[in-house]
Amino acid sequence: MSDLTSIPRPHSSVVVDGNDRAAARSMLRAVGFEDDDFNKPQIAVASAASDMTPCNVHLGDLSEHARTGIAAAGGKPVYFNTITVTDGISMGTQGMRYSLVSREVIADSIETAVAAEGFDGLVAIGGCDKNMPGAMIAIARLNRPAVFIYGGTILPGFLAGDEHHERPLDIVSVFEAVGKHAKGELDDAGLKAVEKAAIPGPGSCGGMYTANTMASAIEAMGMSLPNSSAQLAVGEEKRKDCERAGAAVVAMLKNDLKPRDIMTREAFENAITVCLALGGSTNLILHLLAIAHAAEVPLALDDFKTIGERVPLLGDLKPFGKYNMSHLVRIGGIRPMMKMLLDRGLLHGDCMTVSGQTMAESLADVKPYGAYPTEQDIIHPWDQPIKTETHLRVLRGNLAPDGAVGKITGKEGLYFKGTAKVYESEEDALQGILRGDVVKGDVVVIRNEGPVGGPGMREMLSPTAAVAGRGLIKDVALITDGRFSGGSHGFDVGHITPEAANGGPIGIVASGDTIEIDAVKNTISVLISDDVYAARMAAFKPRGPGATRGVLGKYAKLVASASEGAVTDKGL
Repeated sequence: MSDLTSIPRPHSSVVVDGNDRAAARSMLRAVGFEDDDFNKPQIAVASAASDMTPCNVHLGDLSEHARTGIAAAGGKPVYFNTITVTDGISMGTQGMRYSLVSREVIADSIETAVAAEGFDGLVAIGGCDKNMPGAMIAIARLNRPAVFIYGGTILPGFLAGDEHHERPLDIVSVFEAVGKHAKGELDDAGLKAVEKAAIPGPGSCGGMYTANTMASAIEAMGMSLPNSSAQLAVGEEKRKDCERAGAAVVAMLKNDLKPRDIMTREAFENAITVCLALGGSTNLILHLLAIAHAAEVPLALDDFKTIGERVPLLGDLKPFGKYNMSHLVRIGGIRPMMKMLLDRGLLHGDCMTVSGQTMAESLADVKPYGAYPTEQDIIHPWDQPIKTETHLRVLRGNLAPDGAVGKITGKEGLYFKGTAKVYESEEDALQGILRGDVVKGDVVVIRNEGPVGGPGMREMLSPTAAVAGRGLIKDVALITDGRFSGGSHGFDVGHITPEAANGGPIGIVASGDTIEIDAVKNTISVLISDDVYAARMAAFKPRGPGATRGVLGKYAKLVASASEGAVTDKGL
């Protein structure tokens, strides 16, 4: 065990030292503290463990390993839980309004517990999409030694008869099967077979969707240990990762290394660069803006555009590519790609990480993908990219004066001009698509789904998956003031700001209007005359907040726009 006198206790000492703190010590004795424990730094282990979702069902076990690592390094681990919301279950329902809200609840609850109880450090463990940014917002606010642990990715599922595992399934496969069923290409038995096979056990959704995107971003930022983002949810490597993370927080305390020493502007640029090269989710932008706000690091929507102009798309990963995260794990994860980016001057190698090494030091001995025995075409060579610059496009125009975000890889084309088909909610749009109302050449407009109008900025995975299932993925565009799941693919533009509920011009679009989206010029416009545009805007009466009471009402009152990360403390 470490020499306890050498480990600082800047916060717990205030809570437990001295005769006047006897009551606090008495309470802690009841939960297992012994005399020696009061001389140890107290390290919180905040887990989003839950039976609600496969992403989180195993996190309680992982927390035990984190506690083992803390104790072995001389700290006193103290465990508590925070909430989770699983998008894969609530998607397409009114419950999805609470998904982005849960990011704030997670952040607030971790901050509250750690600050109130005087913990000296923190290990946060998350699995589902909002766990990662929620925990990172809290870590940035607290600025106490901390490490984030990703719960790991799920293994793919396979249908009976796919003996060679040539057609891996995941949650998006199920959503797209619903579209195929509606089109008549899949019968009831076929739909049920996909439903039963797609999710075989614990772990987060398997493509480069939001969970794997944010885990990769956090590792690239230096706030999780090397390889933490590219590990299977089940297995010895993930358990060891948890133990190492526990020890790392104690070492950070000894070395007076805090999150804001790591989460610099350059570290955020590293995170953006890595995730753009991987083909990450549009939610990356929303969440990194929010984390940067919490860390008081200047970061704006246009920074993603600027960085994206020099970062090629290299990862052939779902939803638009062929492979799952589990395939990437087999060939070495994201670190060989990070080394490639570092060697070409696209990463800041002098950024510090929670390991105590700089990024360049931590990557020094990483071997290239070619050194692994498995041939791979998952991460493309530098001179053969899938796309020469980013797939995440920041668009502006008379439909989105404050910006919008598109995930456009080029496989769907780079330009779309079509006829607006307007829906006032996700449910209406989904039913229209499943009925066959949406046809080739349409631009599906889904509005009143923004942070305020929803409230909660629901993800439009059900409509995009239904479009894919009906075979229209290259023939139809979707735009919304809501957002898209990391599992969405196609010609999709979300985060349109201002949103309709706040008077944004997406609210004046009428069915039959012509909409033009140009992912080369980065523009999105409704092609009506200036006079008609001005007259419609003058007559437009926004709906306003979608809720006025309870947690949704509080959220709608406080939340900033998507272009500002949908944070809830901007105006405080």
